[in-house]
Amino acid sequence: MGSAISLFSGTGGLDLGIEAAGFHTVVAVDWDEDSADTMEKNAGEYFSGLNEVLRADLYPLATGHGKGITTKDILRAGGFGQGSKPDLLVGGPPCVAFSKSGFWLDWKRDGIDPAASLLQAYTATLAEAKPRFFILENVYALTFNNKASRPAFEQLQKEILDAGYQFRWQVLNAADYGVAQARPRLFIVGARKGEPLPEIPLPTHYGNWERRKKSGGSLPHVTSGDVFEGLVTDSEPKEIVRGQWGHLLDEIPPGDNYLYYTAKRGHPNPVFEWRSRYWSFLLKLNPDSPSPTIQAQPGPNVGPFHWENRRLRVPELRRLFTFPDDFEFVGKRSSIQSQLGNSVPPLLAQQVAAEVAAVV
Repeated sequence: MGSAISLFSGTGGLDLGIEAAGFHTVVAVDWDEDSADTMEKNAGEYFSGLNEVLRADLYPLATGHGKGITTKDILRAGGFGQGSKPDLLVGGPPCVAFSKSGFWLDWKRDGIDPAASLLQAYTATLAEAKPRFFILENVYALTFNNKASRPAFEQLQKEILDAGYQFRWQVLNAADYGVAQARPRLFIVGARKGEPLPEIPLPTHYGNWERRKKSGGSLPHVTSGDVFEGLVTDSEPKEIVRGQWGHLLDEIPPGDNYLYYTAKRGHPNPVFEWRSRYWSFLLKLNPDSPSPTIQAQPGPNVGPFHWENRRLRVPELRRLFTFPDDFEFVGKRSSIQSQLGNSVPPLLAQQVAAEVAAVV
């Protein structure tokens, strides 16, 4: 249907989604070697139009200072000649400055994280490559009304308008779109002025999320038990949770966390104070619910863990993100966790891209 260029591509979750909607990523850019290797390894099977994966840091493009990759380099690698433009630009700039879990740090709340400028790498490419449409994905904390997020989000929207684009934005929870993971993400979908503006897809599923029941589609959320059904996996090294708190996991019921061991819950031998840890500390999956958000770099006691009292295995993570079972990852186990934790679930990306495809 159309050609796409992909920035901050990671392991290609967003690209898998747009491929399923009819677009073809012709050039991808990412600085992480394992992620780039993963995209190349799966190129023949899942990225049918991919010409090249550029291994490059986009920070110089964001700031306009220093030597580095240019938009012309990206267009050239994608096979775009003089005057030709891509149909679609996609990407999810790293979310270091705006991740919800980081707002306890003063320097993040005050908005002085230089990684925020990676948003400008995206808008610089948008202004220079001039695709017909774009999809930008980011953490939903970018929409928060605080000193870090508010000015950055306002600046981002101004840069999109200045580049000559109209847009819509909305926070979408992946679980409301058939993904077995409660993963809220900001999506901004836009079109060049004069082109039809794509809609934001309507949710297809409904259910509880963080103690709130949200209206949605006609189908109940897909659960972790649903997607693990029939999946046969081998044990993995270091999947048993050890350390100071690992032994506590066995007693925690599915769907619960460290709060099980508090006096407020009536535990006879409380270990923790009420709300003294992150929600994900010793968090265990419930087979009857979607998984909570899976992090890219969880701490040693940060879940979700399997209800069988172990870490999740790679085939299980694939299914919780809707990657194909035979999609191959390159790198050590920690790298694969990071690649998946930073990715957009392909099924969610497909539904966003389908709205773009509907107006192309």
